Amino acid sequence: MNLYIHIPFCRRKCFYCDFYSVEYDKDLGSAYSGVLCRQIEKLEGKFSTIFIGGGTPTVLDVFSLEKILKRLSRLSAGMSEFTIEANPESLTKEKADLFISRGCNRISIGGQSFCSEKLNKLGRTHCLADVARAVTIAQKAGFKNINLDLIFGVWGGDLDSWMKELRRAVTYPLTHISVYALTLEKNTPFFKAVKKNQITPLDDDIVAKMYGFAMDYLPRRKFHQYEVSNFSKEGHRCRHNLNYWENNSYVGIGPSAVSLRLGLREKNVADIKSYIKKAKSGESVVSFKEKLSQVKSAKEFAAVKIRTKEGIDFAAFKHRFGFDFLDLEADAVRDLRKQKLLNYRLKKGIKTGVCLTRKGFLFCDEVSSSFL
Repeated sequence: MNLYIHIPFCRRKCFYCDFYSVEYDKDLGSAYSGVLCRQIEKLEGKFSTIFIGGGTPTVLDVFSLEKILKRLSRLSAGMSEFTIEANPESLTKEKADLFISRGCNRISIGGQSFCSEKLNKLGRTHCLADVARAVTIAQKAGFKNINLDLIFGVWGGDLDSWMKELRRAVTYPLTHISVYALTLEKNTPFFKAVKKNQITPLDDDIVAKMYGFAMDYLPRRKFHQYEVSNFSKEGHRCRHNLNYWENNSYVGIGPSAVSLRLGLREKNVADIKSYIKKAKSGESVVSFKEKLSQVKSAKEFAAVKIRTKEGIDFAAFKHRFGFDFLDLEADAVRDLRKQKLLNYRLKKGIKTGVCLTRKGFLFCDEVSSSFL
């Protein structure tokens, strides 16, 4: 079982982001930190990984971060992977040293780009120099497992500039690189600007070529693709995210965070003030519950597992859920193979599983939706 802790604060909401977050306020941050500490103290069970994400965890002050990490110490002792997300502009030497001293051994830096113009378009609050500085701070503090997030497919961009970004990224002391195509998410300023014809999204063919370059180039530099958006050096796959792609149990703390245990999915209220109020008064912070049937669990597993390079193994699928995958998803598999989005895995001529084709990786969301 894995633990996710959501820090729903940012200095400013990014132009494209639809994750729940609010503008950082020190008093609100302090109140929320106190609530988190009490919730962490009540946690029971053994967790294999911890991931503190956001929002922007590093926007919190050192005192609040120290309180949270201190409470987590009883859960994180000897843990193989304890990740914290950081934004370049708010990662300081003091915070990085604190993270290391409190057991964090993996840091994920939201750099997003090595192009100043692109950072401005995306509404990021850091500059180009901040990205390099953040990686250096993390390395000097003692992090040996460093991820960098990058976004491609931003309007007005081109393949050459993206190639330069990736070539620059691999010169840094990184063990993991995540590349994400810019997507249109409802209720974001980006979505509204496109609908008003204020922005023209980049041509799909250019976006496809950008992704294709990442798929070809990063493995040559020892960053091997193991999921649609994720590339890692040997031994540095993100174990926390692998747990999601295996559709295993996890606990989510914080507004909008989701938990999945024993086939029960719960989602917390997506409002920071309401979350704090409910938690302080002893009320449940859960706003939605769903008991998953065995069939729905199987389909959801297929939808997330297909995102991985290995794809879905038929024998493992049947052992876990009791269903024959090709019976359960016959129509979807037939249609996806016609579109050349899916391949069979073969062993001595026998079908042992399915996985994405190169084209399938580009249209992975459509493939996942087909299984649901």
